[in-house]
Amino acid sequence: MSTIPVITIDGPVSSGKGTIASALATQLHWHLLDSGAIYRVLGLYAQQQGVALDDAEALLPLAENLPVEFKQNAQGGVDVWLAEQEVSNTIREEKVGELASQVAVLPTVRQALLKRQQDFAQTPGLVADGRDMGTVVFPQAPLKIFLTASAEERARRRFQQLQEKGFPANLEALIEEIRARDERDMGRSVAPLKPAEDAVVIDSTEMGIEEVVNTILEHANSRGLRPA
Repeated sequence: MSTIPVITIDGPVSSGKGTIASALATQLHWHLLDSGAIYRVLGLYAQQQGVALDDAEALLPLAENLPVEFKQNAQGGVDVWLAEQEVSNTIREEKVGELASQVAVLPTVRQALLKRQQDFAQTPGLVADGRDMGTVVFPQAPLKIFLTASAEERARRRFQQLQEKGFPANLEALIEEIRARDERDMGRSVAPLKPAEDAVVIDSTEMGIEEVVNTILEHANSRGLRPA
């Protein structure tokens, strides 16, 4: 794992990590890991199997044998599959995000999913998107990004995404949900949400996607992670 170049992109919910990571991986022609999708799939799977989200003992075998798969689609994106079920849109619903946040606080579950995430590091390189990629999963990554934005801006972005997909949404409720998620994610005892000590912190509140991607590419260039 240590010989494979990795760029980690961590940050709070709806900070644009997924969009930025996907665009960056496309430009670099690297692999992509959406770690949040794994936790969302596990939360959904546990619900489907009737397993309580606070039952660490029952969740452990589900995590160890999680039938998740990431498949490239014709549009150049990645579809997420749970067994034979395509769940790319389902796992992006707010209620599934809440399921993910609940299972993610369990130490044994996080440990079970750790090696699976590390196995995504393959040549020529990996862009890893999540909340503890730089602090726990890939602590030796040569470039660590912590991407953030104001709660109001993140809620606005999420509101727009949900509307575009035809999901009902309330902006004020989203702001409160995001603040609650931030508090829970930052306050958990295991792998709390925080920048790695050597992370580059980028506040994207007033930045567009292209500007953020170009900023990260500049840092990648300075570290020799891509041809200049």
